[in-house]
This record gives sequence, structure tokens and C-alpha cells, in this order.
Amino acid sequence: MSDQILAINPGSTSTKIAVYEDDGVVFTESVTHSAEELKHYERVADQFGMRREHILNAMKAHQVNMEDLSAIVGRGGQLTGIHAGGYLVTEDMKKTLLAPGILEHASNLGALIADAIAAPLGIPAYIYDAVGADELSEIAKITGFPEVSRKSFCHVLNSKAMARKAAAEVGKSYQEMNFIVAHLGGGISVSAHEKGRIVDVISADGGPFSPERSGSIPLNDIVDMCYSGLYDKKEIKKKIAGNGGMKAYLGTADCIEIEAMIAKGDELAKKIYDAQAYQIAKGIGELSPVLKGQIDAIILTGGIAYARNMMEKISAYVSFIAPVKVMPGENELESLAAGARRILNGEEKAVAYQIPIEQR
Repeated sequence: MSDQILAINPGSTSTKIAVYEDDGVVFTESVTHSAEELKHYERVADQFGMRREHILNAMKAHQVNMEDLSAIVGRGGQLTGIHAGGYLVTEDMKKTLLAPGILEHASNLGALIADAIAAPLGIPAYIYDAVGADELSEIAKITGFPEVSRKSFCHVLNSKAMARKAAAEVGKSYQEMNFIVAHLGGGISVSAHEKGRIVDVISADGGPFSPERSGSIPLNDIVDMCYSGLYDKKEIKKKIAGNGGMKAYLGTADCIEIEAMIAKGDELAKKIYDAQAYQIAKGIGELSPVLKGQIDAIILTGGIAYARNMMEKISAYVSFIAPVKVMPGENELESLAAGARRILNGEEKAVAYQIPIEQR
């Protein structure tokens, strides 16, 4: 029998879902969540019921029989102490994702919703290539504060999937090649891939600003803002992720709208747009020494990769480092399903998640 897999990718303002059967897609849908809808939820975790209901309604609308599903796979959340690949959703995982101290992100809902739908059906719920999957070299974790270690937060899922695809296109395996991958979306991350491992990253809060995130900001200025009395912790966090980047300057995070502004002669829009390309290129350049110049390709992916003008600007800065390959789109639903299928086929084994000893 064919395996049907439901893939779930909760994002900051959308819930994307798809059902795949063998190598084909049964349906795919993206549910947009307006600011009006989301303002009623204090924490991301509080959105659980609302997003699950949207998914179940979509399944009914597309006349998918839930009993035909073989597995459900959700986007992995902000878990730490795990490696790339597949994990079985466990009680420990759910407890960790609901803990008060976890970094707030919509991806945390992927495992929770997958399990809630899978459990009554008696089928497995997985996550795959979670955001927090850590393959960093030890030297990459060291910061200037002994109390703080650098963590591997990046767009692991799509970055690895595009690297695998780029390798396959030249008849090689992911484990044979080196890449720098820039995932360009609402958040931007850059990762160095060495022979099948992400050995270093520039996370969404540590490098280029993005359509709605501030990226790296001079530390002393951040400290001054935090102690100015003008902002509380929640407001600062929102300026970093949600109201930062292009949105802070231009009032919109929509790159198509920003390009239209530029076409009408908006000089500020052009300046900020050019600055984003400049900063993305700097991030790519920053990681190039990690691979000692042995880079097979620079991959530009994510939703912003559809913006040809932006890709041309970035390529002009970095093409001297390595060939640039533009692979637009997030491709995350397809990547999730492909990972789950490899597990179901026995090509890979899913690990049953346990809370790391140091976190118990």
C-alpha cells in the first residue's frame, strides 16, 4: 500500500500543510493568520487549538480520509540538545515545547499538533531537521561571554534539503560536498555545510536584518534600550522579531510591496533594500573561512529568493567566493514528508526524544 503523510509547518503568520502520497502531492494549502486573529493569543502555544482546527478543516475540504494516513510530521521547534534528522514525538518532547522558558516560535507547535492528530489514529508523529538541531563544531559555540554558548538556530530543514538537492543535481551526495546556504525569508539565517553537517551558523538574531527581524544590533545600544525605561521585555523582543528589519523602516515586510515602492522612486525603500542585500552578502562572506574556501556552491533559498533583483545584488557581492545557485521557495513541507518517508522505508531511524539530562 502507498503511504500517505501529512506534513505540518506552522510559521509566524501562516500554517502550511500538505498531504503526500509516494512521490506525489495530494493537496497543499497555506492558511494565513491575520494580526487580528493572532492578537487574541498571549503565547504562541495558546494558538494550538486554532491552528489544529484549521488543519482538520482543510483535510475535510480536500476529502482526505484520516484513516489513510501512515504518519504525520511537523516542523521541529526550538529544541536544544538534538541532532539533525528524525525524532519521534514523545511526552518529554511535548513537555519541553510547552515549558515557560522555551524560545517562543510558531515551529514549536509542529510537534504538538502532529501528535494531537496522530495519537487517536494510532500512527507515529515525527519532527524532522528541527530548527534547534545542533551539529556545530565545538569551536563555533564559543562566544565572548563564558556564560553564553552559541546555539545552532537556523533554517535546518530547508537548508539541508536544498543542499541535498544541489548535490544530487551534480551526481553527488550531500556528504561529499561543501555549501554555504542562505535561507532568506521572514527570518534570515546563513549556514556552513561541511560533508553533510552544519558546522557553523549565523542565526536569525545574529546576522543580516530581514523583512521583519532586526538581525545583529550593536550590544551597547541594545543594553541602553533595555534600561531606558521606554520598553519592557516583551516590547524589546517584538522589536527584534516581528517589528524589526524592513518593517521597522518601511512599515511593511512584504518584499513585493517594497519593490513597488522602489519602482515609484522611494529612495528610503531602495536604501533599505540595498542594505539587506549588503548584509546578507556579509553573512555569506563571514562563514566562508569556516570551510577554508573549499565551497562547492553558495545556495540562496527561501521566499525572498524569488526576488530576482535582490538575488542579483547578493550574487554580485559573493560570486567570487563560489558559484551561486538560486533555489527559491521554502520547500519545507516537501522536505518534511521526504524525511518521514525515509523513516517509514527504513532508510533512517527516528530517535525517541528525551529531555537532556542537564535540563531535567
